[in-house]
Amino acid sequence: MIEFQSVSYAFGDRPVLRDISLSIDDGEFVLLAGANGSGKTTLLRHCNGLLTPDSGSVRVDGTPVADDPIAARSSVGMVFQHPRDQFVSAIVGADVAFGPENLGLPREEIDRRVAAALEAVNMTGREDDRIDALSGGEQSRVAIAGALAMEPTHLVLDEPFTGLDEPARRSVLARLESLSAEGTGILLATHDLRDVLGLADRVIAMRDGQVAVDGPPADALDELEGLEVRVPDR
Repeated sequence: MIEFQSVSYAFGDRPVLRDISLSIDDGEFVLLAGANGSGKTTLLRHCNGLLTPDSGSVRVDGTPVADDPIAARSSVGMVFQHPRDQFVSAIVGADVAFGPENLGLPREEIDRRVAAALEAVNMTGREDDRIDALSGGEQSRVAIAGALAMEPTHLVLDEPFTGLDEPARRSVLARLESLSAEGTGILLATHDLRDVLGLADRVIAMRDGQVAVDGPPADALDELEGLEVRVPDR
């Protein structure tokens, strides 16, 4: 479980998150909606200690992230809006192995995790491929594999469809649907619900650093007007 308890955060004198309290259950598929600048990315970056609240606390599986950021980053896999921002190696296999290596795991366990993560995103046998030679959709899948290699309980994604063509979008969506069905919790930030609403258990929408909507998809749709969120045609 990921818990935000009265979390506030500001960049300088500009408040970005304002007293947010939320719980994201294990296995839950949650859409975090809202316009650009609403606070979605800032909230996500608190999940594994990339940012620290000015006030309040964030807990992962009951432990404050500030007390054990390594445990948080093992439990919460993060996929950035632009996958290239998180790659640390030029080669697929080396990049996916980076996280487990930093946990100090034995080589056999690292190799097992890399193979399983690449299989989960349909990239088996691509360990030696150069990342800069991959398509946008393939790069997104490698970024997801890198997060999965940590064997997280939650996968957190920030606008994962940015810049992807339709086949790539469908590929990433299929991977997320499969992961959700297998029990991985998904927290996905987006301003466009059209492709993902059918996968969601819950929609949380933000406005000006606060939670404006929180509920099941069918109920949330009626409350999203004015929040600059694209919704499916009815």
